Amino acid sequence: MEFATWLTLFAACWAISLSPGAGAVAAMSAGLSHGFRRGYFMTFGLILGILTQVLFVSAGLGALIAASETAFAFIKWAGVAYLVWLGVQQWRAPAKPLAAAGDPGVPVTRRQLVLRGWGVNAVNPKGTVFLLAVVPQFLDLSAPLAPQYLVIGATLSFTDLVVMGGYTALASRVLAALKSAHHIKLMNRVFGSLFVAAGVLLASFKRHA
Repeated sequence: MEFATWLTLFAACWAISLSPGAGAVAAMSAGLSHGFRRGYFMTFGLILGILTQVLFVSAGLGALIAASETAFAFIKWAGVAYLVWLGVQQWRAPAKPLAAAGDPGVPVTRRQLVLRGWGVNAVNPKGTVFLLAVVPQFLDLSAPLAPQYLVIGATLSFTDLVVMGGYTALASRVLAALKSAHHIKLMNRVFGSLFVAAGVLLASFKRHA
């Protein structure tokens, strides 16, 4: 990939990462519930989800999802159900202070956070269709494609490491400032509602969009 092309890709990746979406909600939710050090593991899962999407597109599976009504509907509604489930879990989360997030007895493990993050980005046909629209613009079809897909995946991963880390840190700071269980419960319900809203938006997404 030529350097000028990569710079354009780099700028596009920042715009993609900074745009509000289910990934940003997931990162902030993790920071809210678990603090920065533990919550940041959600970002690793989000990145694995992005890399899964890039793999889908590079293998041609993304084109199948975009072209097949059945495949698209299956992935779409699985994603909707997953986001709504996360919203319900966040809504019902106990109002624990941030100090409790570092306790060994916290029920959500780092591995679970990674898997949740992966699910948010991997089970999302909107992301697949988006990548199908964006990625070809940065590909040189006369050159080997695998290294170019690696560059695209690495660039998306880097920007998400930074941006989602920022979202996680911001949410953890907000939680640290909360002094009462009532405020923490309110924030849990706000983020739970945002997850459900993200699921509703995904439900309204159409293949031809």
